[in-house]
Amino acid sequence: MVERANRPSALNAPQSSGPSAQVDIVGEGGSQKVVAQLPSGESVEVYLFGATVTSWKSNGGQTENLWVSEAADLTGNKPIRGGVPVVFPNFGPPPATGPCSKLSQHGFARNSRWEYLGKSSTEDALDTSSVKLDFGLDRNGISEEHRKAWPLDFGLVYSVTLSKDTLQTVITVRNEGEESFEFQFLLHTYFRIKDISKVSVNGLGSVEYIDKVLDATTHSQTDPTLKFTGEVDRVYKDIKLDTTSILEDGKPRFDITRDNVKDTVTWNPWIEKAKSMGDFAPNDGYKNMVCVEVGAVNGWQKLEKGEVFEGGMLVKSHL
Repeated sequence: MVERANRPSALNAPQSSGPSAQVDIVGEGGSQKVVAQLPSGESVEVYLFGATVTSWKSNGGQTENLWVSEAADLTGNKPIRGGVPVVFPNFGPPPATGPCSKLSQHGFARNSRWEYLGKSSTEDALDTSSVKLDFGLDRNGISEEHRKAWPLDFGLVYSVTLSKDTLQTVITVRNEGEESFEFQFLLHTYFRIKDISKVSVNGLGSVEYIDKVLDATTHSQTDPTLKFTGEVDRVYKDIKLDTTSILEDGKPRFDITRDNVKDTVTWNPWIEKAKSMGDFAPNDGYKNMVCVEVGAVNGWQKLEKGEVFEGGMLVKSHL
């Protein structure tokens, strides 16, 4: 079992008799989603397909924090481009050998239909309410093709907790079989920003990273600030600081606190890559998004029979 050092405090509050969050299930088939709204106006939307968060509004519901492609397929036929896709059990292309070798890029969690397990909500006297939505996926919930490719018994619970200015997303992985298995996990978060040329990411200095733009070579970042002037696709490994921050025009926009995971991927496709992706729209949408993705992707997490892994992130919006 993996111990959770530096775990962010749980978003709990004493019960009150005040108004509670409203939660609805809307849509049909592959387009079905769970929509939750706090009494103060903040909201979150999660598609059952992929358990993908596609909207998170803070500031009384006035500020959208996530970017979703205008060409994203929201019908349940392919992974959603944007929001917060869940990557499991492999990150990127499958390895040449091992249990994940027959899977597609980024595994099967983002293109499987999850089960909505229900909600729990809390409110305190200051009306700083929160609501937690739980989603589940196990061996019986994935396609026959995926079961053949990854013939292991597992259970996933994905918890999405909305509060007034934060969103917490945590995955629990349980080995429910007789044999051990290894996996990778990533929250492929697309943050909405106004202008990529004015964005910087802090908290990644003095860290080794794999640069996928430069043939997956390893480099060390000495500058504590990452800025974007072209395509960026980097895997930062074993980060010591708990929090990575996105700044826009020098002002804090998001604080992303890692929860029992030490790796972070940064990505922006820039001009040519954005044009080459059929589900990325508009073509200049790269100007309004940046991916800062927490996870465990440097190597593999191993679970023995009955063991559990839990990790994720807590994001604070400053708007």
